[in-house]
Amino acid sequence: MKPKYLTFDCYGTLVDWRAGIEAGLRAVLGDVGLGGQDLLQSYVTAERKQESGYKKYRVVLRDTVMSMSAVLGKEVTPPEAEAFASSVPDWPVFPDTVRFLRGAGERGYQRYILSNVDNDLLQETIKRNGLEVDGFVTAEMIGSYKPRPAHWHEFMTRTGAKKEEVLHVAQSTFHDIVPTQGLGIESAWVNRYAERLPRDVFPTVIVDSLASLSRILE
Repeated sequence: MKPKYLTFDCYGTLVDWRAGIEAGLRAVLGDVGLGGQDLLQSYVTAERKQESGYKKYRVVLRDTVMSMSAVLGKEVTPPEAEAFASSVPDWPVFPDTVRFLRGAGERGYQRYILSNVDNDLLQETIKRNGLEVDGFVTAEMIGSYKPRPAHWHEFMTRTGAKKEEVLHVAQSTFHDIVPTQGLGIESAWVNRYAERLPRDVFPTVIVDSLASLSRILE
């Protein structure tokens, strides 16, 4: 396995979205009824329903949180939901993210983020955390959300990359590993949250961190 391009999901893979979602909700709502993996799973389930058709990701975030009032144990108002949506650039990166991206660039890999967010949210995340990447494709650019394949098609159109030159690096099996499997693109599942691999999902590589993936790529 010697790819030319490394493509990344951002939130969950480079950014600790479980910690970010929890901190963002608590900053806006105070105590909520869930935390940790239970909160993340409830959030993921609610968000998938909002991504059935395209609307800006800020709206997805707002509508997701408002739909979770019963789960969170309190009514979420539109201003509170908007404040949560604006918290995305505050979400923390994982400790190995900055070093991995820098090292990948030094070893000659082209690094692209393929993310289900709006341009401004991703750009601010990149800026605040000093993430070294060569480009990105967002849902806002293409009017589509993963697991639909438009992100990868757009990336390959923009770069001229061939499928066999790409390794997609991601935490979400649903949004990322399954679609790359269908496209014939190799994948590295970064199992950040010690989840169980679903049946019929076959990543090329399974690691628990980007630090572990770095050792494999070397």
